[in-house]
Amino acid sequence: MAFTRSSGIFLHVASLPSEHGIGDLGAGARSFVDFLALADQTYWQFCPLGPTDPGLGNSPYQSYSAFAGNPLFIDLHDLVERGWLENDELGSPEFDPHSVDYDAVEAYKEPLLASAVSRFDEAASEDELNAIDAFVEENQWVDEYATYMVLKSRFDSQPWPEWPEEYRLRFQGAMEDAREELAAERRYHIVTQYWFDRQWAALREYAADRGIEFVGDVPIYVGLDSVDVWANPAAFQLDENNQPTAVAGVPPNPGDDGQRWGNPLYDWDRLAESEYGWWLDRIRRLFDLVDVTRLDHFQGFHEYWAIPAASDNAGDGEWRDGPGAAFFETVADELGRVPFIAEDLGFPDEELFALMDQFDLPGMRVPLYADWCQQGSMHQPIEYPENVVAYTSTHDTNTVVGYYETLGARQRECLHYNLGTGGNDIAWSMIDAVWDSAAVIAITPMWDLLGLGSEARYNTPGSLEGNWKWRCTEEGFDRAIADRLAELTRRRSR
Repeated sequence: MAFTRSSGIFLHVASLPSEHGIGDLGAGARSFVDFLALADQTYWQFCPLGPTDPGLGNSPYQSYSAFAGNPLFIDLHDLVERGWLENDELGSPEFDPHSVDYDAVEAYKEPLLASAVSRFDEAASEDELNAIDAFVEENQWVDEYATYMVLKSRFDSQPWPEWPEEYRLRFQGAMEDAREELAAERRYHIVTQYWFDRQWAALREYAADRGIEFVGDVPIYVGLDSVDVWANPAAFQLDENNQPTAVAGVPPNPGDDGQRWGNPLYDWDRLAESEYGWWLDRIRRLFDLVDVTRLDHFQGFHEYWAIPAASDNAGDGEWRDGPGAAFFETVADELGRVPFIAEDLGFPDEELFALMDQFDLPGMRVPLYADWCQQGSMHQPIEYPENVVAYTSTHDTNTVVGYYETLGARQRECLHYNLGTGGNDIAWSMIDAVWDSAAVIAITPMWDLLGLGSEARYNTPGSLEGNWKWRCTEEGFDRAIADRLAELTRRRSR
């Protein structure tokens, strides 16, 4: 097994405290690392780190790039210390410390970042300029990302499938002209990606010095409106005009109509011919940033639901074979044994579990999915096997308190019996049960540590409004909470 018995906390970077409207890689992030260390934790888990699409609710699972970092996470105080901004330029913005207003944050931070880039290019030393060049040379995706973002701006933020043909299909002459004509605009995206990487590396080193490892997240699918699809059409199921022929989703279940996500699907046969080159680059990039990676919707590597692009009905789809063991054998051959967590909460079957067992990948368990009155329900903490990662709740569920408040009387009574609790301090009762389980890793989101209700729910799947906004304040990193979790962690041998 790749993991030892341990535990950690989930808190997305956007949810960190800062005075600039959104979490960043500065003092708030270091405070959280200190809190993790005080709480005797091993892992900090977060959502994908890429730049988000306002048109899709700023979901970190719908990014413009699977490789880039979100420039809104850049710590402005670091830029002041390096001389690229003046402290008085930061002003005294009044942001809600409990919620992210993405539009207001962009309006505030992007002009400051643009000023900093301009000042950097005017005054940077030769070594600093060479460092930028080396960064681009080592990260070929940066050039494509910068070109994509400036073209998106040129075409009024339209998705790339609606761009003029010469840009949509990447005619060589048009692309060369765009890179030359928009060089200054491209520079903004190149330098801000360099700053994100440098600040992230410093934060990761700070965490490693305190015994904290990072758990990242790979959404199996990327958004259609992304540089990933635009620059790598051969990796996806597209027609001659680079339009999807089929899109991702899940089939109907009893009581629902399924879901049509709309993401383009991979052309796994063609990817196999290139020995999964794009995917290997993606995984290498992520492990430059994190220590462990959760593979979201692991089901898609085994088999995936393909819906005809022309249909709005998820039920019109069909199951198709994913790459299976061949993909993970290639990853192992090229990268060695990398620590993955498999998100297997969709439609698991024996073949899926066999694939996970073949590569010793732990699955997931979430007690909020348990039937508390059914003996042997797989999501009851007492039933967890060792090779799973257990969560009190996730970014896609209600909080423990919010969930408990919606339970019917019988399920609540069974939960009380199962956990040996009367219902007081239910979040910590759930944390204790998960920590006490056999699961090799136990994770709780910060909102459960704080005992918060549905007001702190991070995301409601299938909705675009009101998600990804919750933030923690510095007061949340309370020493008494850290001590309580540390004591529980030691008592449960994590």
